[in-house]
Formats: sequence, structure tokens, C-alpha cells
Amino acid sequence: MDDAIDLLLVEDSVEDAELAVRELTRYHMLNRIHVVRDGEEALELIFGEGNYSERTAGVGLGLILLDLQMPKVDGMEVLRRVGADGRTNHIPIVVLTNSTRAPDIAEARRLGAKGYMVKPVDFLKLVETARELGFQWSLFDAPTITLT
Repeated sequence: MDDAIDLLLVEDSVEDAELAVRELTRYHMLNRIHVVRDGEEALELIFGEGNYSERTAGVGLGLILLDLQMPKVDGMEVLRRVGADGRTNHIPIVVLTNSTRAPDIAEARRLGAKGYMVKPVDFLKLVETARELGFQWSLFDAPTITLT
């Protein structure tokens, strides 16, 4: 296993996911990027379950970018489960969503989100936020992107 720090993008919109990957790459975010389409798959990857059983829960993820409105398991439940588990509660999560509702913002903050950005996302600001959270940008020559 290498020492790379991965980024997980949880986004059900193919267009939004492609835009995010393109923009993060444009701003020289060269870490491995995993893209999953729903909260259930995100939890499997984060906790090393199902198709991701080769992973160890909470290891290797340096940042999670999380949409709130998703099929199967919504973003609030992902926040809740990641924050409640000692193996994963250290992983910073930034919410990327269409919701400007004050209750959503307050609940995301209560559940441990380190950032909350309303779409369309200002990716330069996202990169700056990630750096402030201590996310270390790797020195790879090119990103590795896993779309599932």
C-alpha cells in the first residue's frame, strides 16, 4: 500500500462530478480522486466494505467532498456515520450542495462538516479551504481518477 492521501468526491450528478474533477485538476490538485455516485457507495469506500473490502476504514482518505441530496443514503447520514466512528471522524468533510437552507447548514455543521459550499462551487475557494483544513496536495505527475 502506498502513502498517497486520497480525495473522495461523493456526487450523483455526472456533470457536476466531471466539472469538479476537471477544476480540481486545473488547480493542480494531483491527489488520487475517487468519485462515487451515492451515499451508500461512499460509506462502503470510507469503511472498507462491499466492493471496497480491500481498504481499511478511515485510512488513506484526506478529504471528502460530499453532496447532500443523493440516492440510497443522503449526505447528512454519511456525515453522521463518518463523524460517529473513531476510525473516520478525523477525515475533514466539505459539503458541496445546492441547498442554501439554514437548517441544512446548521445540521451539516453540527454533524462535523468543516466547510459548506453552495453550487456552483468556486473551485479556487475550495482548494484554499482544503489547504486550510490541512489537506496535503501530493506531488504526483498526474491525478488518478476512479469513477464508479
